[in-house]
Amino acid sequence: MSMSDPIADMLTRIRNAVSSRHEAVTMPSSKVKLAIAEVLKREGFIRGYEVRKEPDQPQGNMKVELSYGGRRQPVINGLQRVSKPGLRVYVQRREIPRVYGGLGIAIISTPRGVMTGQEARRQQVGGEVLCYVW
Repeated sequence: MSMSDPIADMLTRIRNAVSSRHEAVTMPSSKVKLAIAEVLKREGFIRGYEVRKEPDQPQGNMKVELSYGGRRQPVINGLQRVSKPGLRVYVQRREIPRVYGGLGIAIISTPRGVMTGQEARRQQVGGEVLCYVW
């Protein structure tokens, strides 16, 4: 089955797993999804991720281990897809958004790779705003 927006599918799977208090969630893998998972891990929103190559699948599956705080409170409170296939959202380096006054992050795809909005501001590059995480 082809999917028109695999990044939105990834975010929805994570959102649903967090709301159900699952330890991990599995999804099809891609380079962009791996880059997003790396940013989420670096920022402490997930514990980790791993890719398992299946012989019958060309890209393999990615397992994302979710992170919870004290009393099983999820670290991820919200995920929002910004740029969609029907409406791409690009920002210049001066227009990079701040999410919840700095409590969340914007994940941006730049010419230098996928990074947070703060890293993009530091490197003075703009790009496509993929999603917000808080």
